[in-house]
Parts: sequence; C-alpha cells; structure tokens
Amino acid sequence: MKIDKSDRLPIRHQCKLLDISRSTVYNKPLTRAIDPDLPVMKEMDKLHLQFPFMGSRRLKYELRDLGFYRINRKKVQRLMRKMGIRATVPQPNTSKPCKQHKIYPYLLRDLKINRPNQVWATDITYIPMPRGFVYLTVVMDWFSRKALSWRLSTTLDADFCVEALQEAIEKYGTPDIFNTDQGSQFTGEAFTNVLKGAGIKISMDGKGRWMDNVFIERLWRSLKYEEVYLKAYQTVAEAEAGINTWLEFYNQLRKHQSLGYLTPDQVYSCFPNYEAA
Repeated sequence: MKIDKSDRLPIRHQCKLLDISRSTVYNKPLTRAIDPDLPVMKEMDKLHLQFPFMGSRRLKYELRDLGFYRINRKKVQRLMRKMGIRATVPQPNTSKPCKQHKIYPYLLRDLKINRPNQVWATDITYIPMPRGFVYLTVVMDWFSRKALSWRLSTTLDADFCVEALQEAIEKYGTPDIFNTDQGSQFTGEAFTNVLKGAGIKISMDGKGRWMDNVFIERLWRSLKYEEVYLKAYQTVAEAEAGINTWLEFYNQLRKHQSLGYLTPDQVYSCFPNYEAA
C-alpha cells in the first residue's frame, strides 16, 4: 500500500489509514548541492603540496594553465582562506591570528631537539570529498616524526584541535614545548588553556619561521598522494577509516631515511638507544 495523491480521499485520511506521518509524504529528503568550486579547490590542494611556496599570484597562473581560464587572484585568495592553506614562505600576513588572542613567543630558535617528547607540533590540512571537504589535524612528535593523535572536522573551529591535543596528552604524557602557527584554532584559550594546565611551554611560529612546519608538510604530502587521492573517499566515515589505516602504516611500517631507515614508532619507543642520523 502507498499514498495515491490522485485519489479523491484526502492525503491526511490516507496517512491515518496507513498509520504514517504526513511529513513523510510532503517533505522530500534534501540533497546537498555540490560546491561548484570543488574542482578548482582539489587542483589547488595538489598544487600546494607540490609547490608550498606559491602564493595566490602564482597559483592563479598555474590554475589557468590547468584550464581554469577565468579564475582571478581574488578568488584564489578566497579559496585559500576557505581551505586553510597559505604559502610557506616568509611574507607579511601569511597567518591570520585573532586580534583578541595572545601570541606566544617562538621558543625553538637554536634549540637542539634530541629526544622524544621534547617538542610536539600540530597543523591543519584540507581533505577533498565528493560534495565538500573536511579538515584534518595531527599532533606530531618532532624528534621521531610520530603522529601521536589526529581528528577530522567539517569546520575550522578549535574543537577538533583541542580533542587531538587532549588525546595525545592522555596517551603519551606531556612534551616540554608545544609549537604551532598563529592560527586562531591554536591561539584561542580553549587550546592554550589545555597546554598551560598541563605545564607545557607554548611556542608559536613568527615571521621567518616557515620551515619549522616542514615535517608535518611532508606528512600531508605523503598521506594525500599515497592514500587520499588514490581512494577518493565518498563519506567522512570512509575518510576516517582510510586515514587511520594509513597513519598506522606511517607510524609502524614506513621507514624514514632521515631516521636511519627506522619507523617513527621505533625511534619514539627505543630512545635513548637511537642516535639521530
């Protein structure tokens, strides 16, 4: 039995006889429209991984070469803000901290990082999806390159960054120093209060410190070319499962030349027997 809208019997009576809600008849399920900017954003993401030093001017011309002939710099800048990416070169206004948030000094200048849990760092990247995108954050131990925790989010608020930080602390204790950029997710009290409450020194990149994020940038590149772009996730659940599997591979099996062909897990767990290459 089903509702017959052409029948002379009113629909409300038909629904009553069939014991169903009228809302199921009148309300059609909403489908999420595909963002028309997704194709160009996916290409911007790939270009940023290949050429992280490129700003909006150069990206504009690269995108035009790929067939996006009418794109202008203003649109490239808007999409870069939307995706949370920026050129990793020293230039003014590459980071947009919230004016109300406190900016902490950079503590890693001339510091020799020679053991696990001495310095942790974090960053955010964009993961393309068929009908939008999600954001990924990872907390990394600087010395071993081990990915300590991670979270996905559909928005760029601070909650998922705080959750990743709290999980890393619960699992691995506390580092001496935690380094971030000046993004509002990391300068807000929700994030910094966790660090201060755990007695962790807060360090933030300043002008001229663009190379300090190179280890996480390499992680993003490997993750996307070895996992994300190959799998083309259809749902957030697929993305979570795929990223989790790849990060386990990265920590446990992926050998790093800079670590003497050991894995991040081996370097993190066997210190002090490990000597840096």
